Amino acid sequence: MRLRSILALRSDGSNLELALASDADAVLVTVANANQSPDAARELAVSAIEQIAKAGKSALVMANHPRTRLLRGDLEALVSPQLAGVLVNHTTEPQDIRDTAVLLREFELARDIEPGTIAIFPAIGTARGLVRIVEIAAAAPRVAGIVLDSNAFASDIGARAEERGHRFSYARGAVVTAARAADKLPIVVAEGFEMRELGHYGFAGAIVPDLRAVPIANQAFTPTDFERRRANAHIAAYGAAKTEGGWVARYEDEVVDASSVRRAHQLLEH
Repeated sequence: MRLRSILALRSDGSNLELALASDADAVLVTVANANQSPDAARELAVSAIEQIAKAGKSALVMANHPRTRLLRGDLEALVSPQLAGVLVNHTTEPQDIRDTAVLLREFELARDIEPGTIAIFPAIGTARGLVRIVEIAAAAPRVAGIVLDSNAFASDIGARAEERGHRFSYARGAVVTAARAADKLPIVVAEGFEMRELGHYGFAGAIVPDLRAVPIANQAFTPTDFERRRANAHIAAYGAAKTEGGWVARYEDEVVDASSVRRAHQLLEH
């Protein structure tokens, strides 16, 4: 799944038409907004997901946390072949992901969708979630990426969101490290002005609130020609080593193993 730029849809869906016509890789719909009734939010999301998928983009939804008792209703309304992934709001422990995975499997089976098709993206916005991030990343096979919600995290630790800068280096590094170690995509909620810096951290994509940030995200998170050549070289070296009965390959001064190759393929998809 290519997720360099994920454009967040407004709660009233008023920017849907612009989102569909944009170069965003994915569009994020939320049903986790307390200012809307659950039924109204789900109705809007069902319509939006269908249109997003028809436009050739990945349709993602920010669902309610399992402990709100709204998640089952969300997934009952939203699970379909057009839904690519679910972001789990306020993920603080691995059980949040396991609970979501169980419900997704139930509705996938009921609707003739291959179990595991719909990806899960834990959204980390608390110190509690960050310190358990390695366990969260490994909580279910369908976890495809980890999202750092910078604004929520700032609020949780008592920081000023408008002064993020290097104050969030630890959180950013922890998310990128845990995601890459588990062969998942590290994604960040971001503004346009900091996108290039975040690309240097190792993030694979960003959730952006503004259409104008989409081309910036696409540029910041598109691998360079050098990175693509290196990824292809890793894949070729590993393939040759396996043919000769080896378990790992050597490329210049690097050791290339199965995990390295999975990350190489992941990079080339971007």
